[in-house]
Amino acid sequence: MKISECMSHEVRIAAPDHSMQSAAQLMADLDAGFLPVADNDRLIGVVTDRDIAIRGVAAGRPPEASIREVMSDDIKYCFVDQEVADVLANMGDIQVRRLPVVDRDKRLVGIVSLGDLAGNGDASAAGEALGEIARPSSQHSQTV
Repeated sequence: MKISECMSHEVRIAAPDHSMQSAAQLMADLDAGFLPVADNDRLIGVVTDRDIAIRGVAAGRPPEASIREVMSDDIKYCFVDQEVADVLANMGDIQVRRLPVVDRDKRLVGIVSLGDLAGNGDASAAGEALGEIARPSSQHSQTV
């Protein structure tokens, strides 16, 4: 099964100059904890509710601080035509629960989450990936 068959196609994007507060409000409206960050037509990062909480609020940044100050610019993504099993294995290896989905021209076309893959893809492989994602690691330090 291809990622295109189980990803979320509707994607909302934050701009790097949006405030942490506006990004948090958008996440609340969408009931999501993850937003891609794009400058013009180019994906330049992602911001999570945890980024806002740890790199923003806990570090003493005001709600008006820009997303650029707290986002992760080390972008991990998958391709729309990749196989679910390959993406699940990669998610386990890099310990992430969500990935932006891009086409072969690297244009953002969706988001895929571990939940999407468990519910619409391969539940067994998603469980294995979750085991890898949840293992202790310093790979995603929030203090960087």
